[in-house]
Amino acid sequence: MPVDETLSTYSDLAFRTAFGIYALALVASLIYYAGFRVPKVSHQQLVAAGQGAAAGGSGTVGRSDVGLTESRSLTDTGDENRASEGNVRWARIAQLFIVVAFLFHAGSMVTRGLATDRFPFGNMYEFILGTTLLAVGAGLVLLRKPALQTAWPFVLLPVLVLLFFGGTHLYSEAAPVVPALRSYWLPIHVTIISLGSGILLIPGVVSIMYLIRVWQPQGEERGWGARLARPLPAAETLDRLAYRATVIGFPIFGVGILLGAVWAESAWGRFWGWDPKETVSFISWVLYAGYLHARATSGWGPKKAAWINIAGFAVLVFNLFFINIVVSGLHSYAGLN
Repeated sequence: MPVDETLSTYSDLAFRTAFGIYALALVASLIYYAGFRVPKVSHQQLVAAGQGAAAGGSGTVGRSDVGLTESRSLTDTGDENRASEGNVRWARIAQLFIVVAFLFHAGSMVTRGLATDRFPFGNMYEFILGTTLLAVGAGLVLLRKPALQTAWPFVLLPVLVLLFFGGTHLYSEAAPVVPALRSYWLPIHVTIISLGSGILLIPGVVSIMYLIRVWQPQGEERGWGARLARPLPAAETLDRLAYRATVIGFPIFGVGILLGAVWAESAWGRFWGWDPKETVSFISWVLYAGYLHARATSGWGPKKAAWINIAGFAVLVFNLFFINIVVSGLHSYAGLN
């Protein structure tokens, strides 16, 4: 099947444009993060809010007064709506850059697929392109609250690292895939795995933020880590966000593994063969299952659970790079074209 070189060129141009705009978004989000200032609430306002809550009200302090509102959409703390009293425009600029970059990112994938007349998940470059696209999309949904936008530097940094590595060391010219991948299972299995992996990137970095916040409790920040921790939401907010995002991503990732087993049976005559990719995917699945169990079990506590979540995320990244690129196996994306 001939490749449309014009569309392939447009895809590469859209990729480079998206990368540049993501970099600008990272700079803007870092400026917002560095300039984050928690609105000061007077003692009288806190007393009034407490009396309102005791009387059956919401205990909300009006945004027009101090920039705080209570929300029940994500947590019961209201902390996810905490806003900065300054530099808010940089948060809006960062959000605009992220949306624009996301559109160019999606355009790069679409034109890549049109150029090759196939689903654009045929090699490691395209897999990273798709996974990071879905990760940013998950971030746009899960991090839309004002105070949660301080998480964007933690999200954009690994996204940019992945895109840079994919666009330099793993880049492949647009071309047809090898016969083994010419299956209707390719878009089904790989898309679901990429979606689950992309969503799970969010709780991975949020768990890191949670441990930073536990190390530097809100309102008690001390030492060199104070400036790093002060813009972060409360530990409870971060813990709940990580848990609920994992609850969404974990079953999707699990379904992707099951569908991969079905594809393996039709392609290789067996559902499971302990191929390196299968083995490490199973390990990461077990770790995420362990995290959800630990998070729901009172004996473990959220701090220990967060470490398990980070371990699952680390194994997921290890599977993406080391297993796919270095280890020889049936799932290796190296040299597919």
